[in-house]
Amino acid sequence: MNNRYVVIDVETTGNAPARGDRVIQIGAVVVENNIIVERFSSFVNPEIPIPPFIEQLTGINDEMVADAPLFEEVAPVILQMLEGSYFVAHNVLFDLNFLQEEFENSGYQRFTGPLLDTVELSRILLLQADGYQLGQLADYLGIVHENPHQADSDAEVTAYLLIELLHKLSRLPLLTLQRMDPFLKKMQSSLEEIIGDLIILKSSKIEDDHGMDYFRQLVLKSFSPIEKEENALQIKMDPSALLEDLSQEMEHYEVRESQQKMMEMVYDAMEDHQHAMIEAGTGVGKSMGYLIPSILYGKREDRPIVVSTHTIQLQQQLLERDIPILKNILSFPFHATVLKGRNNYLCLRKFEQSLDDHSEDNYDTNLTKAQLLVWLTETDQGDVEELNLASGGKLFWHQVKSDSASCLNHRCPWYSRCFYHRKRRAALASDLVITNHALLFSDVKSDAQLLPSYKEVIIDEAHHVEEVVSDHFGIQTDYFVFTRLLERIGHDDDSGLVKKLYQLIETVELPGLEPVLEQIAKELPEAKMEIDELFRSIRSYVLEAKKSSMNDFGRVSYRYGGRDTKSAMWQAILEMVERVLFGLGDLGKSLKKVNKLADEKEEHLNFAQKGLLADFDGLRNQLEEEKEKLRHLLKEVNENEVFWFEVEAKGAKNAVYLYSKPIVISELLADEFFAKKNSVIMTSATLSVRNSFQYMTSRLGLDDFGPMTANLPSPFSYDQQVKFMVPTDVPLINEVDQETFVAVIARQLHNIAKVTKGRMLVLFTSNDMLRETYSVFKGITAQDDFVLFGQGIDSGSRARLTKNFKKFEQSILFGTSSFWEGIDIPGDDLSCLVIIRLPFTPPDNPVTAARAEKLKSEGGNPFMELSLPQAIIRFKQGFGRLVRTQRDTGVVFVFDRRITETRYGKSFITSLPPVPVQKGMMHDLLIDLEGWLSES
Repeated sequence: MNNRYVVIDVETTGNAPARGDRVIQIGAVVVENNIIVERFSSFVNPEIPIPPFIEQLTGINDEMVADAPLFEEVAPVILQMLEGSYFVAHNVLFDLNFLQEEFENSGYQRFTGPLLDTVELSRILLLQADGYQLGQLADYLGIVHENPHQADSDAEVTAYLLIELLHKLSRLPLLTLQRMDPFLKKMQSSLEEIIGDLIILKSSKIEDDHGMDYFRQLVLKSFSPIEKEENALQIKMDPSALLEDLSQEMEHYEVRESQQKMMEMVYDAMEDHQHAMIEAGTGVGKSMGYLIPSILYGKREDRPIVVSTHTIQLQQQLLERDIPILKNILSFPFHATVLKGRNNYLCLRKFEQSLDDHSEDNYDTNLTKAQLLVWLTETDQGDVEELNLASGGKLFWHQVKSDSASCLNHRCPWYSRCFYHRKRRAALASDLVITNHALLFSDVKSDAQLLPSYKEVIIDEAHHVEEVVSDHFGIQTDYFVFTRLLERIGHDDDSGLVKKLYQLIETVELPGLEPVLEQIAKELPEAKMEIDELFRSIRSYVLEAKKSSMNDFGRVSYRYGGRDTKSAMWQAILEMVERVLFGLGDLGKSLKKVNKLADEKEEHLNFAQKGLLADFDGLRNQLEEEKEKLRHLLKEVNENEVFWFEVEAKGAKNAVYLYSKPIVISELLADEFFAKKNSVIMTSATLSVRNSFQYMTSRLGLDDFGPMTANLPSPFSYDQQVKFMVPTDVPLINEVDQETFVAVIARQLHNIAKVTKGRMLVLFTSNDMLRETYSVFKGITAQDDFVLFGQGIDSGSRARLTKNFKKFEQSILFGTSSFWEGIDIPGDDLSCLVIIRLPFTPPDNPVTAARAEKLKSEGGNPFMELSLPQAIIRFKQGFGRLVRTQRDTGVVFVFDRRITETRYGKSFITSLPPVPVQKGMMHDLLIDLEGWLSES
């Protein structure tokens, strides 16, 4: 077994060796038998100037390399180290390509030995890492990384990373290694020999199988099912005693009157079978405020309580932070389970069958199969949220995720181990079921019961309910849904299930199936052609109708309905719809015949063949569902729903998305949800408008139920912790053109940043304005002044952008949409919040426009009853980003003078906690701010 690895890192003048970029520093660390045995590092004279960007990144300047050896002088040392070794690097091809070019230019042979890429190996083995940059992995594993972007330090850290990875690889079960082996041939790393040696080594030893479950040639982590306790408990609700216990359990915990009131109100609402709306300001501790009384009530009544959140982060916080604390302070045991929609879970049947399917023999698919084999030895949940999959991996996930359409249920040998069904059984035996709004309202809509039967539910982040219910009782489809389904069925000869069915009839006699498959093979391309033409025509229709609003970014929306019937082009589109529906109908009949013929010979089919046919029937069901959605969206337009298209102005010719949503959801919620539950507790930091809950009770259909309401104030001293400033010399956007407006706000943001030293979150209501301001800001600030992050500009999720923002002292984060809420940046990492414009929904938003029209037709005031309350709630969410703890201080700038100059603007201020408002010229405000910050 070759146990010698040479870990190399190079710093360079750029990233293109073929264009003359050179090495300026090299670090090498030799690892043998998982121990570092040798180190080498040296600066290298590149004989060309080091660019300023590289100097800033690495800290290496021309002076430091002036007297360093040339590469040809260090080449023999490196080549001697590499002899008979693996060449290891973090992103191995980068370092290797540079060295190969340098070796060749120095007159030496290129390296021809085996390679190991620690990025690739980390992707396979460290599935829950936040990212795979060297610094991120060092943080994840607790490896000290003293000098990032210095070759000696990077090589050292990569060596320790390699040792961790090899150690983890050696601990994998023999069977897992054997199942991984076929997928390693497409990897950049030469893993076959390492895995092969481990297989030989492990084959000669008796493995410790403790904690592992071996089944059907796969290795899973063992699990213990939750047993339901059938007895109700005699429990007394005593908030004071419980909060005292809580203060002993939680560090820095302070008893809060608002939290105690919330606990009492939640318990009383459940006991009296009443619904409730509770606005709990930041710092009240609402999670504990509802968890404690709901668990006590549920145990007393011996029935489950459902807790629904909007974000995965809050679900994780409840499960990982709050529930363990409660288990320590409560005098009785209880079970809590997180249950998500089934598409979040891996289907073991599909995954098992995918391992023997080599039709998609590409890098991404092979890598993802190897990742999932490792993951099965570690996961209790089987939940995709645990994985950090690349885009190619996400495509493969769609093939192996659980779904109802192709589930074999009790007939499946994996049923007892199925992650989704395990979760459902755990939920049935749990006292607390934590879910998300999407699944909660899917359960309301679905005929099949998705959640355990429940009578009491807590809805946290309840300000999202209207939007989520609209989504779930709405309908949507798009061009790509249809093309993916047709591809998976097999309109391409080289892939899809039709090809696998042809292979099936070579081994099993299924009379009559071949002519049906031939018919399907003929109908698939015809259906695809008709679908292409329909979606292309819709896109042309939208772009023609919306010429005036087209721009380079994002999607163009077009709301359609009665007025379109007069258009000849619309009539042509409807004729195309008929052809598509007819073609998909014929295809559906042919697809149905396949399963009918196969059912007659079911006893002759093995498990894999039955699974293939189940998947085929599942795709048929999905295609039928999408066909019916298309019919509804284009043939059944009605006045109770809003219908619209979205197209990519600069996208593919048939990139079209179709949507419908109910205009009003209040009656639906009243009849299908609130009337059927004993107690629904809705809570959030933002439910009231001008200290009234009328907007929310009306929108959600609670008017007739007389819900209990409470506005529980935050314990924070906002008047002392927050400065609220409105500059009077920033123009309103309608007073100047957008270019002038952007130039002004970019300059003012720069002025503020110099006072606050960055640590600033800037919230926009428009993606275009964010991009333009980001660009102008970057142009007026020196490169080393501030570190800028822009949503939609810098890659990464909201969580990743927030994490990167926290890493730098003088950082500024430009955000829109999702950054108005749900991000948590306590302490000194954030001391300045800038709100560019009051967050009114654009009036041409299809749903908002339809709701406004309905309100107006009923004699209401759309602005006062809809637009303004929505904007105030969003504004409160944005304001809440700044102060997250009692020790936080900071400043909020609002660049929109309407907040102080209009009557409705004052409604935004009165909806906030008491905080003094300062108006004035920016120069004067900044002088005042500078003094305040120096005293804080």
